[in-house]
Amino acid sequence: MNHMTADNLRASFGGESQAHMRYRIWASRAEKEGFPTVARLFNCTSDAEQVHATLHFNALKDEAGDFPVTSMAGFGLTDTSTNLQGAINGEVFEYTQMYPAYIAVAEMQDEKVALSAMRFAIEAEKIHAELFGQAKEAVDAGKDLEADVVLLCPVCGFISLTGEEDECPICKAKKEKFIEY
Repeated sequence: MNHMTADNLRASFGGESQAHMRYRIWASRAEKEGFPTVARLFNCTSDAEQVHATLHFNALKDEAGDFPVTSMAGFGLTDTSTNLQGAINGEVFEYTQMYPAYIAVAEMQDEKVALSAMRFAIEAEKIHAELFGQAKEAVDAGKDLEADVVLLCPVCGFISLTGEEDECPICKAKKEKFIEY
């Protein structure tokens, strides 16, 4: 694998791994503050970030060894509204800056496996940001997020709050594969 694409995958792995843990922590805070559906959304998105980290790790299967990894990492444990804004900021950064740049490099270097992993992630991150925005609006109004279900596509990290999809709009996985939170 080309050096630049491998570095970008390692950075993506680091960022997605940190988001995975950060969202678990923020889910606990949301639960304590009386927002159980927001907590479910954080936990579901945490697992979506693990899906992305796993895709990146698997794309690096032939890259063995220890490497320094620099990645974007948001910190802070505040109230749920502020945590949701932090989540929105992180997701928007990923789909407007990080992944477009990484995809451009992977395209230039013709790294097909890396491209697949990054394209799944960028599309899912757009949806994550939108759902976190809906959750923030609810919390700022003193309410929990209203959602019939919270579903995760374990193939690409897509999240649905309706369950109306027959298949994942990103990767085309069948609805039967979705995991409910």
